[in-house]
Amino acid sequence: MGLFSKDIKTLDDLFVHTLRDIYYAEKQIAKALPDMVSKATNAELKAGFQKHLEETKGHIERVEKVFQMHGVEAKGVNCPAIDGIIKEANEVAGEVDDKHVLDAALIAAAQAVEHYEMTRYGTLVEWANQLGRADCASVLKKNLDEEKATDKKLTALAESKVNLQAAE
Repeated sequence: MGLFSKDIKTLDDLFVHTLRDIYYAEKQIAKALPDMVSKATNAELKAGFQKHLEETKGHIERVEKVFQMHGVEAKGVNCPAIDGIIKEANEVAGEVDDKHVLDAALIAAAQAVEHYEMTRYGTLVEWANQLGRADCASVLKKNLDEEKATDKKLTALAESKVNLQAAE
């Protein structure tokens, strides 16, 4: 089903489609994070990626819970946006030899992923509220809050250490 598919007629249809989009995205992120853990050379960054992998598994579980609460099948739809972000991250990281510059590239790639997730979760929370599904919104808000916290941690690590080391 494409974004402007004839199958999307209502806000509820759009909500379910976007929920399936983020479900697919979270699963792709869970597959990509172990590689990011192995490539990171900064100990804090490596630990942060490992922690976020565990959080991502929780995000998947929460999205599955929302599917169940909403009474629809838990399944993903292809998300070319997240596929592109992950592909670009792999390409850039594969071209960097300097370990400090590599860590900076990994943070930038991770933040592109986080920002994508934040837009999706923010939208889903609002739509769930509009649909009278505060229960679903509160579950999705937990994921949104964790994504925002991860983004802030990545920014702090980049600004305080990683970018400075990459610039040397």
